[in-house]
Amino acid sequence: MAKQDPLITVLKLATEAEEQAALQLKSAQLTLQKSQGQLDALRNYRLDYMKQMEGHHGKNISASYYHQFHQFVKQVDEAIIKQIASVSEADNQRAHRQSHWQEKQQKRKAVELLLEHKAEKAKLVESRLEQKMIDEFASQQFYRKRSR
Repeated sequence: MAKQDPLITVLKLATEAEEQAALQLKSAQLTLQKSQGQLDALRNYRLDYMKQMEGHHGKNISASYYHQFHQFVKQVDEAIIKQIASVSEADNQRAHRQSHWQEKQQKRKAVELLLEHKAEKAKLVESRLEQKMIDEFASQQFYRKRSR
């Protein structure tokens, strides 16, 4: 039974690490999309609320209603600021995960390249050995014919 090359095990581990990193990247991308979606929703909500207030333009509105409106807009603005920070953090996490995945991908490719070179080298050695055997056989045939 032929002994398995240790590089095969290294390749298997590198492939598994790359797949795990790819899953983490996908998760980070989804988190970023979700955070961006929430930010967009908050911005749209604020815009709709401002348009609603514009609809009251020129109408008599109470001071308390006006005060409540501004307080609410202030709260929405604070939520938007927090969500911008969340989007930024999610994007940083995505960038980190992407870098990590690329690193794992590079390692896997390097191991594959090593295996490829090793196989080519073994093929070359085998080819040379085969050629040597053919040359020896031809040489023996020649000496046999000559000695007759």
